[in-house]
Amino acid sequence: MGLLSALFGGGKPEENQQEKQEQKNFEILKYDGIRARNMNQLAYAAKCLEQAAALRDDAETLQFLADVYIKMNRMPDARIVLDKLKALEPGNVRALLTLAHVCYMQEDYEGVKAVCQQVIGQDADNAEAYYLAAKAEYGLRNDLQAIVLSTKALALNEGFIPAYQFRAEVLWKMRQAKEALEDLDRILASNPEEEEALLLKGTIEAAQGNAGEAYACIDKVTEVNPFNEKAYLLKGGMLCEEKAFGKAIEVYTEALELMPGHAVFYQERGRVRLLAGDKDGSVEDMKKVIELNPESGQHINGEFKN
Repeated sequence: MGLLSALFGGGKPEENQQEKQEQKNFEILKYDGIRARNMNQLAYAAKCLEQAAALRDDAETLQFLADVYIKMNRMPDARIVLDKLKALEPGNVRALLTLAHVCYMQEDYEGVKAVCQQVIGQDADNAEAYYLAAKAEYGLRNDLQAIVLSTKALALNEGFIPAYQFRAEVLWKMRQAKEALEDLDRILASNPEEEEALLLKGTIEAAQGNAGEAYACIDKVTEVNPFNEKAYLLKGGMLCEEKAFGKAIEVYTEALELMPGHAVFYQERGRVRLLAGDKDGSVEDMKKVIELNPESGQHINGEFKN
């Protein structure tokens, strides 16, 4: 048998045993890593999956490792792993879309476009690929192309809520209020408590002078989520423009009762107090801003500077 094994490529017993042990080690590391990832023990998960990936070029292991890196905000590492996975499985659409997301988070918009084109080449009806490509075009300041691609995504998937929100944001940037509001109303018809849609609708209604509609949207947001910072800032800003300084101060005070560590509310309240003639109150608020954020030592009236 030894001669036959040598002639026909059979491994030596010790080599087979070593390969079996390596496979066992790989499986232990891989599934320990997956369990740790599911338990949100990310550092340990990364360590296990890294060691497993060093033993085997396994697509599932690489996918989980990339996911862990993304959760740990280790985008450069995630991209390296996803590039390796793309080379290993060029037809893996899920991996390609994850890579496109990572490229977007790194603000590599040309990279996003390239990956999305690869996905579309394999799956011409992939709405997410068109959506990500649209966001890349927006990052490259190609607003019209962003509209075209997001519209294509919505044609493929009429229930794609993030694409409606994105298109509404781009349309509003282009000051196409009517079209933007139509997209937002589609979102709110599906989910009346969608915070980002309500906030953008409130912003647009306020800009068009529809204060009642705007306040209704903002109040709905704070009813759904009392800790939404943007809602208080938008409402306080509207009241300040209306010169309703007392009411604006009340809004920022309410926000600070809920979120006392948010320096921006002290800053805005201090600004409004100064406009209302309360210089002492303004100074106290700006001192609090500096206490919470020492690098922003700029008083609205010039007493504190960076």
